[in-house]
Amino acid sequence: MENGKLKMENSDKILIKGNYAIAQAAVNAGCQCYFGYPITPQTEIGEYLSGKMQELGRGYVCAESELAAINMVMGAVSTGVKAMTSSSSCAVALMQEALSYAASDELPVVLVNVMRTGPGLGYIYPAQGDYNQSVYGGGNGDYKIIVIAPSNVQECIDYTYRAFYLAQKYRNPVILLADGLLGQMMEPANFGEYPYPEVDVSSWALSGAKGRDARAIYSCAREEAKQIQHIIDLHKKFEVIAENETSYEEFGVSDADIILTAFGSMTRNIKAAMKVLREKGIKAGCFRPITLNPFPNNRIEELSKLGKDFIVVEMNMGQMFKDVKYAVNGNSKVELVNRPCGEWLSVEEIVSSVEKVMEKNYAASI
Repeated sequence: MENGKLKMENSDKILIKGNYAIAQAAVNAGCQCYFGYPITPQTEIGEYLSGKMQELGRGYVCAESELAAINMVMGAVSTGVKAMTSSSSCAVALMQEALSYAASDELPVVLVNVMRTGPGLGYIYPAQGDYNQSVYGGGNGDYKIIVIAPSNVQECIDYTYRAFYLAQKYRNPVILLADGLLGQMMEPANFGEYPYPEVDVSSWALSGAKGRDARAIYSCAREEAKQIQHIIDLHKKFEVIAENETSYEEFGVSDADIILTAFGSMTRNIKAAMKVLREKGIKAGCFRPITLNPFPNNRIEELSKLGKDFIVVEMNMGQMFKDVKYAVNGNSKVELVNRPCGEWLSVEEIVSSVEKVMEKNYAASI
């Protein structure tokens, strides 16, 4: 441990829970302020940082509400420092207005959402039902947020690092979208060094006007033409983000007849299901969006034009399904295998569902 950073050689791994991995990765990334409010299944992030941030002389506040927490983050990042909050699902719903403001004000807010089931208060069962909330947002106006979905504890570390970097690089809010399963599981992981360069924020940060002209950050545009241009500029920025930061992983797609598609921790099970299907003589592949926003539309469309059919596997009622269907654009078939929450779809259930879909499609083609 050096300056609060958990440093290890490249080959060294420790057994760590997903929530703690995110928290320590935030420390390593240089997070100077954490503001949060407890809610299962992410409370351990705040618990860990309540000790670590004070130990390092950094800012930690257990806020009076989720609304207070996200607004404190906005205030902190407006000064140029790295700041973060974490929450879950129904509590993230309370933060949507602030996220709209942060996107408009171009503030590098980092928000970790460890999903639980909904709608409403729901319960603490793990789920993937916040895809729409994260990707499309619940705040007002035309804005976009970068959304990154880890699938294992190592990626909780790697993508926490990436979230802080992208937030500052593009002055755009970033959501790290995990889930209750991932937040609570323990796996071997390596922290390593924060791999990104520090971003110069001196041109916009509200760091005190001594020696320079005063500046302000605000959302209100009293002239229609300026508001129109502002919205256009925000979307142009996201086009640059999409061009440079869209990421995904794929396995066995080159000769596949059918491609299993999932995000987050469900990716683990479709990889295992792919192996079982291959052993049964079914040419299955896997495709996993890592950035849910920007979404890898172009690559999915390319695969669909090669005659690959898709089966989307997710723990919700088909939220990413519609984006895959949109990307496929009628070039091939897209089916859904899902469950809304709770016990994750097993490898056996996925394999059985794929076989049934293929039988149905074969019967329809005769």
